[in-house]
Amino acid sequence: MNALLPPPVRPLLLAALVALTLAACGDRNAPVAEAEPPSPIVQNNQIRFAPDHPQLKLLTLTAAAPGKSVRTELPARLIWNEERTQRIYAPFAGRVTAIKADIGQPVQPGTVLAQLASPDFGIAQADTAKAQADVSFARKNLQRQRELFEAGIVARKDLEQAEADAARSQAEVARAGARTAMYGGGGGVNQRLAIQSAIAGAVVERNLNPGQELRPDQSGVGVPPLFVVSDPTSLWVQIDARESEVATLRPGAVFQLRVAALPGENFEGYVTATADFIDPASRTIKVRGIVPNPDRKLKAEMLATAQFERMLGSGGVVVPASAVILRGAQHSVLIQVQPGVFEPREVRIGYSGPAEIVLSSGLEVGEMVVSENALLLARELRQAQDTAAANVVGTGKP
Repeated sequence: MNALLPPPVRPLLLAALVALTLAACGDRNAPVAEAEPPSPIVQNNQIRFAPDHPQLKLLTLTAAAPGKSVRTELPARLIWNEERTQRIYAPFAGRVTAIKADIGQPVQPGTVLAQLASPDFGIAQADTAKAQADVSFARKNLQRQRELFEAGIVARKDLEQAEADAARSQAEVARAGARTAMYGGGGGVNQRLAIQSAIAGAVVERNLNPGQELRPDQSGVGVPPLFVVSDPTSLWVQIDARESEVATLRPGAVFQLRVAALPGENFEGYVTATADFIDPASRTIKVRGIVPNPDRKLKAEMLATAQFERMLGSGGVVVPASAVILRGAQHSVLIQVQPGVFEPREVRIGYSGPAEIVLSSGLEVGEMVVSENALLLARELRQAQDTAAANVVGTGKP
């Protein structure tokens, strides 16, 4: 056939044959478009999905549980146990000459944390020494007055005056001695002031530098202490509770503490005190608890979540908080009446928690509610109902 065609036509024929061959191969390799799933059907306030519809995989169903108790989660913060904590300030003016303890060091009562050179403390030591000298003189004078009184040389009033002077000097030496002994002054005048721990625990904070000048007026609100000694094996838990939780958080109530930094670990504590006023800024009630920390895994200032079991009696049912939808002033849930068929149900809330909600009416125990992507399903139902209503109005049918 090629021999019969003129030479100029032969290349054109070959190009057409190649193009047809490539087109045929391309059609065979082209992917076949998947059929879109059928749209859900809305009928009688229900939305129906075809079996194995992909949207059903996005919905999570949860059975309504009996409302005997509900778990309450409240924000909490760990702080030092103030019953086992000492904040140490300088009782006298002076200069730091030695630092004997650092953060993390265990201490016992009487452990020296720092040494100060303090002229003011030296004055207190001198007062003690003077008081001791005065009491020695007063005792000798009293003994001499007694001997003279027994010999009839002095009057009784002189003896009584000597007894009073001895008593006053004895009281003064007791006062001065107790003041210096409180700070480890000893019996001499060396102006060396020892900063000591009064409790057992560990140094958890140090705000002291070598050679630092200290004054006793550098203390109080807003001024950091020189040392903070605490027992970290027991911590306080400060909980911010809502007004509705006060009845549950009474002293002695047990709670579970969870910390984001320690996933999978639970710590048990109990309530020790509840405030009698509401914080005007946060509108919460401060609740204090205590949690044992023998392994010292928990640290002060950690943020945590305190979980309580609140007993609500036998009425109502419990559903996840994500299952309840608020539209206007009405609460509702989406229930599964049969596989793939859902309808909204108006409910009334008896108690609302951050994770679970107790419904006092509108739902029975065992009914399946949509707990995840309920808002998405409710929006699709509402849009389908609005579209159907618009079509009815467009056709003029009643």
